[in-house]
Amino acid sequence: MPVNNSNGSVGGTGESIAATYLKGQGFKIVECNFRCTCGEIDIVARDGRTIVFVEVKCRKNDNYGPPQLAVTPFKQRQISKAALVWLSRKKLYDAEARFDVVAIMLHDHDLPDIEHIRNAFDLAY
Repeated sequence: MPVNNSNGSVGGTGESIAATYLKGQGFKIVECNFRCTCGEIDIVARDGRTIVFVEVKCRKNDNYGPPQLAVTPFKQRQISKAALVWLSRKKLYDAEARFDVVAIMLHDHDLPDIEHIRNAFDLAY
């Protein structure tokens, strides 16, 4: 799969791959690219009755380490705040929820490596 060199297109490619992967795992995609003043959530999905807030990290090489290491404590706080806003707007105050990370390593002429980390972190704010 050819990949453009801009970070935006790598991220978009990663989110598309992650959504397809999650659907294949039985998840229902509820929303993509939710944004609010607090932060952003790449994918909101349902895994059975659980709302899953998914952060997607995608890389073309390992110059900066594995993609999942980019989900720093600061990023976790931003995602957590955005998740609370999302739940509040949907009036899902008592919903069971968790935070997953899908880390994707792209390869020029091969299938991507996908690592799905369930319960990657706890609510942080």
